[in-house]
Amino acid sequence: MHFGLLNKSIKLITIAFLVVLAFGCRDDENVLITFSTPNQGDNFNVGDEVKIKLDVPKNIKIDSVVYMLDGKLISKHINADSILLPTKNLLLGYRMITAIVTIADKKDTINTNVVLKTNQVPKQLTYKIVNTFPHDTSAYTEGLSYVDGKLLESTGENGRSELKYIDLKSGKTLQRTKLDPQYFGEGSLKIGDKIIMLTWKENMGFIFDAKTFKQLGSFPYQNSREGWGLTFDGKNILRSDGSNRIWLMNANTLKEESYIEIYDNNGPVDSLNELEFINGKIYANVYLSNKIVIINPLTGAVESQLDLTALVPKDFFKTSDEIQNNVLNGIAWDANGKRLFVGGKKWPKLYEIKIVH
Repeated sequence: MHFGLLNKSIKLITIAFLVVLAFGCRDDENVLITFSTPNQGDNFNVGDEVKIKLDVPKNIKIDSVVYMLDGKLISKHINADSILLPTKNLLLGYRMITAIVTIADKKDTINTNVVLKTNQVPKQLTYKIVNTFPHDTSAYTEGLSYVDGKLLESTGENGRSELKYIDLKSGKTLQRTKLDPQYFGEGSLKIGDKIIMLTWKENMGFIFDAKTFKQLGSFPYQNSREGWGLTFDGKNILRSDGSNRIWLMNANTLKEESYIEIYDNNGPVDSLNELEFINGKIYANVYLSNKIVIINPLTGAVESQLDLTALVPKDFFKTSDEIQNNVLNGIAWDANGKRLFVGGKKWPKLYEIKIVH
């Protein structure tokens, strides 16, 4: 029994991303099976039904087909009839469709990828300023959260990166620890009796004691691109890496276990930065913009957004570099007091705002 790709031309087709399946029934007879639909890389909007059909030669009898999506069973069939895949509650982004085909005593697997997007236009929210508080203008804010009546802030820039507790009303530093100059600090998160803090391009995060700021250890990144923002959804640590992905990390091992891809009606939403989990939604700064996007974590769709351009300091930053880089960044949520705080890199003020739906 010969089993494998037919010839060089089929190999070339495979390289061109047309995934095929070749069965050899006799040494001189081969069977070529492909996905008739969907084609590799086809785009669909979440909510569409995706027709899945195999292209099987008429004289070939298939004994069974098992269909899977991202490694999870969709359905089993005793023939190659087409099926419909509902996408209403699926995650956005690249999804892999797999068919495990059995003919006689031979079994093999073929794959194709589709891209799920959204045509949902984010709702434009408005807000009002409730309070303003002073903010350290030397602090290049990367991470911000509200912890036990005070702010936890982590800052960036080589040689100036630090982790600190801040008194909200005065803006004064209550406690701090500095990173070694080779590290560019990023997002931070208190979880239990520890604080984890990211670095930008050093492929490493640090673990600190939440009371003393003594460093307890470190952890490496795995597949994520860089370290940007952090938050916690009650089960997983959520981490951004500057792309449109938000990684789900195991809260105990700090290992990356999966990710969600973030889209709005225009496509992938890249440069996701500081994060906050509020009432079941992910709030995210978008680097080099004045907006916060509010994300459904079950799908990755941006459901609404806030334009905070009016909060940008007027005539405060003098150089073009400062104007470009000292942007909106930092979201903190006081869950008990239902207060939302936002700020920016080296901004002179921190704002408490109330969203008006």
